[in-house]
This record gives sequence, structure tokens and C-alpha cells, in this order.
Amino acid sequence: FPSHDTHFLSEEEFLARQKAGDFLEWAQVHGNYYGTSKSWIESQMQSGKDVILEIDWQGARQIQQLIPSAIWIFILPPSIQALEDRLRKRAQDDEATIQKRVMAAKDELTHVAEANYLVINDRFEQALQDLSQLVLASRLRSQSQLARHHQLAKELGALSSGN
Repeated sequence: FPSHDTHFLSEEEFLARQKAGDFLEWAQVHGNYYGTSKSWIESQMQSGKDVILEIDWQGARQIQQLIPSAIWIFILPPSIQALEDRLRKRAQDDEATIQKRVMAAKDELTHVAEANYLVINDRFEQALQDLSQLVLASRLRSQSQLARHHQLAKELGALSSGN
């Protein structure tokens, strides 16, 4: 999968861009603002590129309302206990932070039924394969194929217009 671009803005610049409608979705999390650039997403989609966003359920819901063809893939742990064990094994957070993350995950998991697909991250290799297959299948959608194959799209346009 291609890497993602992260751009850091001042709070003032972020809020100005948010007010101007420059974000498909945005949220304030733990005192920081996060958003997805509308123009960047549109340019990537028009060129037929895959775009994967790592966002919460609220952002995913916003994206799906604005871009109905978007696919919402929910990646979840095999259990809450497995998530808690993984967080402890990482040894990056104190107990209070681990508990906060577990509570946030429980809230997120109440929205799994809204997603188009669920990938259970029990074994990383299998989860990666599942995700890859979903991306590959999405590339076969007619809109995605035509965006990548410009000449064919032009020929089909000529055929459908009767020229």
C-alpha cells in the first residue's frame, strides 16, 4: 500500500480550513485536530489511486455520506482482552492510558455493523491479506477501472455517445 501524507497545520490554519469546507471529515481528539483534505482525496480518486484512511467511526460515517462509493473497512481485534494484552505488551503507555484506550475501543466497536467489511486482526498476516483482497476487489469497480484506463474510457465514451 502506498504511504500516506501527513501535513501539520497551526490550530488557526486548521480551523480556517475547516470553516472553509476544506475537509471531508475532521475531529478533535485529545486536544489535537485531525482532518482529511477534500481536494487531496478528490485528486487521488480522479487519478484512479487507492486511498486508505485510518480514521474513527465518526469520520468513516462522514466520508460515506459524502462519497457513497467509499468502502468502510473496520479492523478490529479478536477480543477486548487481546487488545488490552497487546497494549500492555507494547509497554508504551501507563495503566490509565491503557484503560482509556480500551474504553475508547469498546465505544468504537459498538459501530462495527455500520461498516461494509470487517477484518479481524488476530493474525497480522491474515488480516493484511484480507485487507489486500478488499482493496484489489475495489479496484475492479467500473469507476476505478475507467479512472486508471483513460484511453479505454475515452473509447467507451465515444461508443456510448454514438460517435
